Amino acid sequence: QVQLVESGGGLVQAGGSLRLSCAASGRSFSNYAMGWFRQAPGKEREFVVSISWGGGSRTNYADSAKGRFTISRDNAKNTVYLQMTSLKPEDTAVYYCAAQLSGMGSLPGSYDYWGQGTQVTVSS
Repeated sequence: QVQLVESGGGLVQAGGSLRLSCAASGRSFSNYAMGWFRQAPGKEREFVVSISWGGGSRTNYADSAKGRFTISRDNAKNTVYLQMTSLKPEDTAVYYCAAQLSGMGSLPGSYDYWGQGTQVTVSS
């Protein structure tokens, strides 16, 4: 059992930056691969990026995030971060972190645990 809590969302102008945090508790955080997803109103949930639980910290970025977003992991703090730069209005969504025990799946169904989400709004 893993509990995930996202924070750091807010309102930012286009071109700005935000850093989201996902604090994990329960099972050992290092045993899980972590992913970030987002869901805009009226749209399906979209994969953003994932990072493996191992020391190698393998990452997988969606094309929409590549070059603008960076995922990182601090195992000592049981926290995963999503650094977002050059934000665009189309990045507006509720952002969710999720966890899966091994694997690097990009589909929501691949993930076993989800946070409550944090709202990111990018104005033009």
